[in-house]
Amino acid sequence: MNNKKSAEFCLIAEGNYENVEEARHALVDPFIEEFVEKEGKFRIHNFDDIQATSGIPLGDLEIEMIERGVFEISCRSSALMLNLRKAEKLAETLRQQAMFDEISIEPLGYVKPVQITRMN
Repeated sequence: MNNKKSAEFCLIAEGNYENVEEARHALVDPFIEEFVEKEGKFRIHNFDDIQATSGIPLGDLEIEMIERGVFEISCRSSALMLNLRKAEKLAETLRQQAMFDEISIEPLGYVKPVQITRMN
């Protein structure tokens, strides 16, 4: 059953970041800043309270370096499945933040990552 609607996806994000840690900051910082504006403060346990987009907590995202400047954003280690609809919503949110130059949606596991970092 290789149906796109039930398959798991990831985002491929390109940006001028030297390593996965810089890219992780680019991914999470806009969400944290917005959270602090609303709530007044941020603590590490708030990652699960922050919605990257509807149905996708920031704490469920992880980012992996595929090659220099190219990163995979997924929910690989989470119980959450990033289906095509959720991947499209997340990609649109990240495009609006303009922290990455290019963002595309690909089936999960289409490339082997070099370095992995979970959000929390």
